[in-house]
Amino acid sequence: MFSHFREDIQCVFDRDPAARNCFEVVTTYPGVHAILLHRFAHRLWNGGLRWLARAVSALSRWLTGIEIHPGATIGRRFFIDHGMGVVIGETAEIGDDCTLYHGVTLGGTSWKKGKRHPTLANNVVVGAGAKVLGPIVLNEGARVGSNAVVVKDVPADGTVVGVPGRVVGPAPAEKDQQRHATAQKLGFDAYGATRDAPDPVAHAINSLLDHVHVMDSKMEVMCAAIKSLDAEFNDIQLPELDECSIDELSDTAVSKNAHSSAGES
Repeated sequence: MFSHFREDIQCVFDRDPAARNCFEVVTTYPGVHAILLHRFAHRLWNGGLRWLARAVSALSRWLTGIEIHPGATIGRRFFIDHGMGVVIGETAEIGDDCTLYHGVTLGGTSWKKGKRHPTLANNVVVGAGAKVLGPIVLNEGARVGSNAVVVKDVPADGTVVGVPGRVVGPAPAEKDQQRHATAQKLGFDAYGATRDAPDPVAHAINSLLDHVHVMDSKMEVMCAAIKSLDAEFNDIQLPELDECSIDELSDTAVSKNAHSSAGES
């Protein structure tokens, strides 16, 4: 248990740049206190001292604001950042090197006995406020975005966002290049236009760029068809876009993304 505790302390330095020294981590990090008390309570639970294990778990919740059922199985180098409001159910299983942020729930969707809580494989990260519900599996390297509600299995290295949670991935290279070219044509460098960021503002901008690209293609075809019928057709050039308005939109998008990132840290 104590060898695991040393690893739990060390992993804080790997994942929290605010950590300065071991004394600070041991004395002021509720996530470290919660995992230490859980490892003790889990041993009592497996040893048949169920009431005493629940009493230790209740004491841990009172001290840290983190509720971990003593029956939950937790691997090595587990880190709970901030921690307040985290709930981990009885039959939850967590692998090695996993990270949970504040407000995360690993809960059940049934009142029946047996396996009813999630299983997290190694290297899983669950963002602030996310709810992972039911006997589902988050495979190795999975990521859950803040405030997502996950009720289905997540593939290895998958990223889940939204309510209900859906797996998102990077845009195909061809689509990404097309968006970048359209953005350059418009004189617009959106922060989310070419990044794999499941952000609603970025998604809206990407959708607009896709729509503009299709409209441009249709307009070129229509102009070519009209010119073939009327040689004197005057193809009027489109006016230049207002760069000030574009810059304001870009600044607004960057500002929203910065506030969102700050809320998750």
